[in-house]
Amino acid sequence: MKPDPMSSDYRNFLTEVKGRIQTARLHAGRAVNRELVMLYWDIGRGIVEKQKTAGWGEAVVERLASDLRAEFPGMTSFSADNVWRMRQFYTEHSTPEFLEQAVQELQRWTGTAFLGQAVPETGGNTDHSSLGQAVPEIFAQAVRDLVSRVPWGHHVQLMKKVKNPTARLYYLRATAQFGWSRSVLMNQIKGEAFERAVKAKKTHNFELALPEHLAEQADEMLKSRYNLEFLGIARPIKELELEERLISRLQQFILELGYGFCFVGRQYRLTLGQKEYFVDLLFYHRFLRALVAFDLKIGGFEPEYAGKMDFYLNLLNEKERGPDDRPSIGIILCAEKDDVEVEFALKTKANPIGVAEYQLQETLPAEFKGKLPTARQLADVAREVLPDPTTRRRRAKP
Repeated sequence: MKPDPMSSDYRNFLTEVKGRIQTARLHAGRAVNRELVMLYWDIGRGIVEKQKTAGWGEAVVERLASDLRAEFPGMTSFSADNVWRMRQFYTEHSTPEFLEQAVQELQRWTGTAFLGQAVPETGGNTDHSSLGQAVPEIFAQAVRDLVSRVPWGHHVQLMKKVKNPTARLYYLRATAQFGWSRSVLMNQIKGEAFERAVKAKKTHNFELALPEHLAEQADEMLKSRYNLEFLGIARPIKELELEERLISRLQQFILELGYGFCFVGRQYRLTLGQKEYFVDLLFYHRFLRALVAFDLKIGGFEPEYAGKMDFYLNLLNEKERGPDDRPSIGIILCAEKDDVEVEFALKTKANPIGVAEYQLQETLPAEFKGKLPTARQLADVAREVLPDPTTRRRRAKP
């Protein structure tokens, strides 16, 4: 008996098979990438070790590349430049500085989804000079596991553009967890995602409203400034239009927010008695296990915004928070803010609230940054070139 190609039973079966094939292809692609990256790691390591033990010079790279191309003519990855990159790849990810930073990151993320394995406590007194003895293989293996989950083309760009070990780990972790394409990775680097997520000063009351370990993770979730240039806005708009544009480009917005955000809804309805209230944008953060409410403002921060967000968070915790969820978090996203004003506005708020700015377009093209004179420099030049007004008036008298 032949299956009826139009029957729902056959169509469902076909859908399942197609899904299984796509999953298998994805897993196969990841396995191939992992093997390829580890192959390059081993080649780089072999070159470094031979140069140390056998005294080989730099000429070995050119010779090895030539011999590999002759042996494997169908493989285009054995150019001299790429073999040099393999050596650089192993060297840069095996330095004491990089492993030292990896140790700190792994310890800070113990028990989370950083690399999927627990890390032994060292009490903050790890002797990094004897790293191989203190944490012999766990951290080195964790670094290999992490880099193997990132495609080679991404590594090439990271080696070119990101030298800071902490920043490199940030972009590696995000790429591995969320499957960033190379273009997305480059946009994140260009937009200084690491600096805005980790290094820049942030304004919030997380340390007052949350336990210490959760406050640290919430701080990392928040950025000091969000780059919304992808919205293409070059004129004044209303808050509703800003919200609509963000929803229409939700994938790009979630990429800008960072890893872990899952969209719940816009103008999310909350009720209290006979009254209704609406949260502009509501997300759930998978790693924080908390609802995250966004309030969009087209102008500067005002202290009353904090009170409104505090009220919304009380409602979310009372009516929407799951049994295992942590306290809901609020983010007020505005065009500008005064840090001192924000600090005073959040002092008495019981719920965790962060305030961040957004940027709709670059105020100055990147190629001109640092090259144009400042206002003070222009004023100094003007004083040198133009005569003093009082002198001009004295000369004008008969």
